[in-house]
Amino acid sequence: MKKILAITWKDTLIRFASSWELLFFIILPVVFTFLLAGGAPSGNEDPRIWLLVVDEANTAISQQIIAELENSTAVRPEVLTREAAQRQFDDRRADAVFFIPSNTDIGSLQNGSAEVELLQQPNNMNAMVAERAILTAIRRVSSSVSAAQNAVHQREARAPFASEAERQAFFESSLEVAQSIQADAPERVTVIEGTVEDEVDYDPRANASAGQLITWVFIPLFGIAGLFAYERQQGTLQRLLTTPSTKATFLFGTIFGQVLMALLQMSLLVGFGIIAMKLNWGRAPFALFVVLLASALAAAAFGITMGTFIKTEGQANGLSIMFGMVFAMMGGCWYPLELFPPAVQNAVKILPTTWAMQGMLDLLLRGGGLQEILPEAGVLLGFAVVFFSVGVWRFRYE
Repeated sequence: MKKILAITWKDTLIRFASSWELLFFIILPVVFTFLLAGGAPSGNEDPRIWLLVVDEANTAISQQIIAELENSTAVRPEVLTREAAQRQFDDRRADAVFFIPSNTDIGSLQNGSAEVELLQQPNNMNAMVAERAILTAIRRVSSSVSAAQNAVHQREARAPFASEAERQAFFESSLEVAQSIQADAPERVTVIEGTVEDEVDYDPRANASAGQLITWVFIPLFGIAGLFAYERQQGTLQRLLTTPSTKATFLFGTIFGQVLMALLQMSLLVGFGIIAMKLNWGRAPFALFVVLLASALAAAAFGITMGTFIKTEGQANGLSIMFGMVFAMMGGCWYPLELFPPAVQNAVKILPTTWAMQGMLDLLLRGGGLQEILPEAGVLLGFAVVFFSVGVWRFRYE
């Protein structure tokens, strides 16, 4: 055990000899995870389109129009001053701006002189959706006013009003009744959601967290080959001939240390996913540990095998990055695997990254536990056994 710990400590000192290693160990993985996930969730995301509203009327009618927009499932209105809204629009940060002029009131609606203004960015789909939502809101408000006007006309047909004040009071009371009836009206459209499951399991935060974890952890584990090449160039591998250490002891010590560092890196990235990305990584902690450990062992064993074929440290560094990137891309770490053609989906099952990604998504997206990730963990451990056996068989000191 002392030999294994000594080898582990030696490899750790070599890896972190430069402070730049921290950049690849935690800083860049966190940055890429954050950016690809679209930033940290605020907890109150509103998927509706942002619509700027300038209410210069500030009347009961304008407030009712804004209230209708707030109840819309398509737009999310925000009331700003004309100058602020125009600045947002000119800087192309807003897709549309809705202006309610100062003369918008019940009287203008009654006599048909009410006009509103809408600014839209050209060829913008969000602006077109906002226009439809505004027309719907205005139509709902106008229908209440029309119903109140019809009530006034019916009343006048039976008996004239004594004064204009009485007529206006009757109109306002009729308008309140019409608005109440409209608010209590049942939905005319019944929405039935389909039961067919989406073929693509995708959540940008979950996929980015799991995918970047695999990418940035597998590359240095593949880089174990560089450790072998470095020690060959330094002549330290040949010195092992003078010690009673076996090839398996040396290789196990190397893989043990690198897996420990990989688990530490994974833990930091998982913690970032829990705290910053609000992901439920900790729902099944033992299952998570199993899939992370199996993934690290498979990647480290592959690095051991690479190290027995590679001669120089430069080759090892280049190939570890190349294999890490290609394995990550083809294994579904950057894009959902379901987007690939069926033939490719079957072909990439020979890659450990494919099984690692599927196991992590089973935990994050599909609500799985230990039983659900056992197939992926078993395949990953199979990779580890095969690669480690090849590494022991081909290991040479020279």
